[in-house]
Amino acid sequence: MAASESTPTREEEEEGEQLEEDRFVSSHHPSAPPDELFDISTTVDPSYVISLIRKLLPVEPKNVDNTELRGSNCNNEVVNSSNDSCKSMDIVDDPTKSDFRGEGDEDSHKEENARLSAGEEVWEECGCVLWDLAANQTHAELMVLELAPCLYGILNENNSTICLSVQNFLLEVLLANLMVTQSVRVTEICLGIMGNLACHEVPLKHIVSSNGLIAVIVDQLFLDDTQCLCEAFRLLSSGLQGGECIKWAEALQFEHILSRILWVMENTLNPQLIEKSVGLLLSMLESQKEVEHILLSPLMKLGLASVLVNLLTFEMSKLTNDRISERYPVLDVILRALEALCVIDVCSQEICSNKEIFQLVCDLIKFPDKVEVSTSCVTAGLLIANILSDVPDLASSISQVLTPQGYPDLPFLQGLFDIFPFTSDDSEARCALWNVIARFLVRVREDEMSASNLRQYVFILLSKSDVIEDDLFDHQFDEKKENESLATSGRKSDARTLALRRITSILNKWNALKDSCEKDMMEDYATNEKICRLLDICHGHT
Repeated sequence: MAASESTPTREEEEEGEQLEEDRFVSSHHPSAPPDELFDISTTVDPSYVISLIRKLLPVEPKNVDNTELRGSNCNNEVVNSSNDSCKSMDIVDDPTKSDFRGEGDEDSHKEENARLSAGEEVWEECGCVLWDLAANQTHAELMVLELAPCLYGILNENNSTICLSVQNFLLEVLLANLMVTQSVRVTEICLGIMGNLACHEVPLKHIVSSNGLIAVIVDQLFLDDTQCLCEAFRLLSSGLQGGECIKWAEALQFEHILSRILWVMENTLNPQLIEKSVGLLLSMLESQKEVEHILLSPLMKLGLASVLVNLLTFEMSKLTNDRISERYPVLDVILRALEALCVIDVCSQEICSNKEIFQLVCDLIKFPDKVEVSTSCVTAGLLIANILSDVPDLASSISQVLTPQGYPDLPFLQGLFDIFPFTSDDSEARCALWNVIARFLVRVREDEMSASNLRQYVFILLSKSDVIEDDLFDHQFDEKKENESLATSGRKSDARTLALRRITSILNKWNALKDSCEKDMMEDYATNEKICRLLDICHGHT
């Protein structure tokens, strides 16, 4: 009994071996001095990031139909793993073995598939963690450092600590995965990680400097998986917004690539993919002039304008009939792209002279529930102002904005005033709205129209008197800045003054006619108090 008590159990033996191993490791691998550790402030242990990168290392596909991934449980062929029970997933083809598979072989095959599946799950888990971490600038920069000191050192012959170094080859690992994988999920994660890295200046430079990486990223545009395409478009958009955007533009400039972008843009039914693909176009337009020169002319020749018109038509029909909230950002990015195009010389004429575009944005101005699509309505106001600046007579042939008599359409005029509450922080948008309002109020010929017609315009103006007063009062100290913005954009600096004078003229005409009007025509809304108040507002800002 005593002997039994003195004999250590198997668990105690293993524990003792582990303690001995820990003592051995600590004596040969003491912690590096503080001045030789990572010079990075992060809440995530850098060695943890390095371990995640290692777990993404791919292996060569064993055949054309199956690509294997080495996960954290099976990586001793690449890194020194402490798990001695882990077996390599590398397969050695032996031509001497029979193709016949017995029961034992089938069991072995099932076990192999199970290990493969487990490895893929671990790969995906580690990849998603890196994807999230890459959103943080500090973590992202750690992932692409060319040389990162390890957290452990070794003792040399003089018992002094020497810090080891290891390269963080994350981009090389992701590139290798993209080149060998046949899994769309792996591709999506690789692109997603790089998409987050590209949001930060230093990692983006590393992506550009990685040999062949941009070309492989562009190749992913020819995949047919929605999520992969979304991440590819997002990554390319970030690249075009960076300091080395010319290299990205040069990689995209080929006709088959630009045609593919337009094809995806026009043919996908996925709202997110439409948003990301048009977002790529917007990144081109908002990038450096050289990028615009490289990409825009070929895109216009390939039918960019007609693609955007088709997209806008589809989104407006969805807005009118379905009102799906997830489609609102899609409508907004399409309008932003059109607004950016209409001020660029090589395509402004084609965009601004397109009656269908003008009709669609005017319909949006008249949309009743503007709160849901407020940003799109603001962009539509800017777009209309730009179009009318280039093609002033276009409105004359559009029934959505003018009555058969040539007067401004009342719902359209009211819709313009309804947008003002959404432009409080955008002086350019306010100036654009006043510009459009002035253009249409000039068409109100109050001396020629009947009292019944005139009262409808008076009703609109009086019902929006609070909106007019708020805009004029809240931004009266910003007037100089607004005038500079108007001069820069090519619009007349007195657009607001002209609009206020037209409002004054219409109200004065109504005052002159009110004695001859029936009492019930005016008492409900056109009281002397309301009219005088709005006249005072207009006089105070003209």
